[in-house]
Amino acid sequence: MTSNLFIILVSILLSKGNAWQNDIKAPGATAMGDVVIGGIFPIHRKVNRSEDSFAPQEYSCRKLKDGSVGLVLSMINAIEVVNKSPLLRDVNVTLGYRIHDSCRDVSTGLKATADLVQQAECAPTCQQPVVAVIGASFSEMSIAVARLLSLDMIPQISYSSSATSLGNKHRFPSFMRTIPGDEHQIAAMVRLISDNGWSWVGIIIADGAYGRSALESFASKASDIGICLAFKAILPHSGKGGAEDSAIEQVARTISQNQKAKVIVSFAQSKQMEKLFKELRKQMEKSGPGVKDMRRVWIASDSWSSLRDISDLEDIGDVVGFNFKTGDTSSFDEYLSLLETSGYNSTQNNTYLEKLFKETNKGGVSGNTDQASEVVKNIKEKTNTGLILSVEMAVSAIAKAVASVCSSKHCKTPGTLQPWEVLEALRGQPFEHQGKMYAFDERGDIREGYDISMSRSLGGKEHANEIVATYIPHDNNFFLTDSNNTKRFEDLKLIVSKCSNSCVPGEYKKTAEGQHTCCYECVNCTEYYYSNDTDMDQCLSCDKKFEWSPRGSDRCLPKKKVYFSWHDRFAAVLLAFCALGILLVLMVSVLFIHQRDTPVVKAAGGLLSIVILLSLSVSFISAVLFVGKPSHLQCKVRQVLFGISFTLCVSCILVKSLKILLAFQLNIKIQGALQKVYQSFLIIVGCVALQAVICTCWLVLKSPVSHVTLQPKTMLEDCYEGSYLAFGVMLGYIALLAFVCFICAFIGRKLPQGYNEAKFITFSMLLYLISWLLFVPIYVTTSGMYLPAVEMVVILMSNYGILGCHFLPKCYIMLFRKDQNTSSAFREKLYQYNIKSTDSISVSGSSVSKKTSSSQESVSPSSSFSLPKEADIKTALERSHSKMDFNQVSYRGPIKRFGSNRRSFSM
Repeated sequence: MTSNLFIILVSILLSKGNAWQNDIKAPGATAMGDVVIGGIFPIHRKVNRSEDSFAPQEYSCRKLKDGSVGLVLSMINAIEVVNKSPLLRDVNVTLGYRIHDSCRDVSTGLKATADLVQQAECAPTCQQPVVAVIGASFSEMSIAVARLLSLDMIPQISYSSSATSLGNKHRFPSFMRTIPGDEHQIAAMVRLISDNGWSWVGIIIADGAYGRSALESFASKASDIGICLAFKAILPHSGKGGAEDSAIEQVARTISQNQKAKVIVSFAQSKQMEKLFKELRKQMEKSGPGVKDMRRVWIASDSWSSLRDISDLEDIGDVVGFNFKTGDTSSFDEYLSLLETSGYNSTQNNTYLEKLFKETNKGGVSGNTDQASEVVKNIKEKTNTGLILSVEMAVSAIAKAVASVCSSKHCKTPGTLQPWEVLEALRGQPFEHQGKMYAFDERGDIREGYDISMSRSLGGKEHANEIVATYIPHDNNFFLTDSNNTKRFEDLKLIVSKCSNSCVPGEYKKTAEGQHTCCYECVNCTEYYYSNDTDMDQCLSCDKKFEWSPRGSDRCLPKKKVYFSWHDRFAAVLLAFCALGILLVLMVSVLFIHQRDTPVVKAAGGLLSIVILLSLSVSFISAVLFVGKPSHLQCKVRQVLFGISFTLCVSCILVKSLKILLAFQLNIKIQGALQKVYQSFLIIVGCVALQAVICTCWLVLKSPVSHVTLQPKTMLEDCYEGSYLAFGVMLGYIALLAFVCFICAFIGRKLPQGYNEAKFITFSMLLYLISWLLFVPIYVTTSGMYLPAVEMVVILMSNYGILGCHFLPKCYIMLFRKDQNTSSAFREKLYQYNIKSTDSISVSGSSVSKKTSSSQESVSPSSSFSLPKEADIKTALERSHSKMDFNQVSYRGPIKRFGSNRRSFSM
């Protein structure tokens, strides 16, 4: 309904008579044809209009633009070329044109559009209607024109309007363009900024729909990848009161204050940028030698990237421009050559060219060759070659659409060919231009990408834009050319445009509340965290099971697997003691076997001593298993092997202790009881069997296994004992046997020197008990790689205690005191011990009194008996000795001496 009201309103305005008609300028360039194409170009820079009157006014445009005249000529040339092509000759149709001047003014552009729409609506009574329009130039004007043309669905193809909003087909259904939309240009700018590591940039826009749309889109895309805007500046269009000049001064001061923002993106117009560069230069001159650096990287949008009149480029920095793709301009160059030849005569039906000739004429004769050459030269220099390709593509697209529709109907009659039919054909099929196929996408754009240029000084105010790279929207990537300025383009990475210095790997960005995310401080990553890139927002976590990292690390370090290694120095020392122990055991074993028939070996136990030595060798071997990388089998074997071997050793010592008591116990009742229970083989087997049962239950129910303990920087490989209760029971059982040995040996500690095993058993068992009592709290409270070494040390202490106390004294006698290793020597010691013992034995049943001063003794006769003679005692001892099969270690009993003349035994 709104569209219908708008059409009615336009119709009324168009029928208002001379007041409105006088405001509508006739087209500046026309040509008849079967199908007419409209054109809207900014031929002049400004329009004269009085702001004091409310009545409709006559207006005039001023400041002719040579570049825009060149675009008009490129459209005319393209239409003439396509009229001669087989494409239109086959359907017997020619194209005409009606070209208007918008004077860079939206109102003037709308009046020109209204003229084109009026021509379309008055058919068939008027001349051929306009079926398509090429233009306008600026997005703000194209938006206004597109709203009007969309009412009648007249296709509009712009050659330079890139505003993102124009791609919205719901708002502008008949609008198309032969260039990419700003969304692609902005994506390219953001990619350029990101590739060079810039994160702190400023942006300048021209006030209006185009600038604000670009600002919104750029800010959104930049924010998505961490680019922050240091400042936003809006330049108003020129008006009364010098508003534009004041705004430019303020923008220049803002640039000077933001020294860290070395990159500025600009979507302003070319005249505004010229004024801004002049103002920057002016402020630098005022500030003198101490002026802040005003050099920047200027990223220019397509609206001013072709600007050449830049003064003192070296002072303002590098200009990186985004330009529309260029093509082959040979046809246009030939057309200009013909124009140069024909001179003023070529201005027929083209008031713009005619005016250009008149303005160029410097008092000479109109139409002379020098004048024409100067006109053509100005047009070539001022015309944007990228826009020439865009205009030619628009003509080719319309020609293809017209040919497609007219191939099935007659189009020469005015009004036969409807604009919406041309629009449908434009959107539905590709077209060819300069041997390449093009097609409008769903947004009505042709995404050909951009040529990236950098300005190069030509001396004075003149500068040339040299292509250094191309941007392809499909790949979102830049491709360098072979230009001499390519090195300059690559060196842009050396420019730093950041609010804060980059955080190196090992640090992360910490932003204060209320600040830009690009303004931050760098903080070291904590332990177990790392950052492996610059400017990371947060540190990454290591896999704490297998990795670690120190503070401020840029990578995770694998946790080193540690264990009590063979290469450890402490392990080497302990292994040396193990090897020495095994060697000593072998040497003692050889010596004992060689001297097996001697009294010393017999007194030491004979076969039992060999069994003890064998168990000690196995115990030494079990200690070796505590070194090296633990395995499941190793963990199971080492404890069990030690437990059973040492139990066998202590059991044999227990048997020896009991034999000592049995051999030298003079109490007949106690001796008889010991003889009944004493079975050496059964005692040893029973003790070892019970330990074997304990170890078997341990292995079956909860056996030791290899285990990895996670530590801050390492992974400790050790043995988990499975059940510490079973481990304790195994050690406790050995300790019990050792304690029994200790008690028995302590009782028999005062026996003959040759038989005195008891004191050595006492010392060795005491050493064992003390060492293992110390082991328990150390083992419980200690952890780490050297925990196996603690148990290994205790095992070595126990083994060496038994080896040193039980065997080394015997070896000393056998090697260095051979005179004491004879039967007669042993009998003599026994005899002397017995004589000494009989002198000190006294037994009393009721009372014992000390010697009085008269040297008399008082003894109760009813409770005492006389000692046997010395010969009888010696015979009894020899008989006891014969029962042990060989001289066993004797025991000094708790015998007390009460007198020197008489002796008695207390029963």
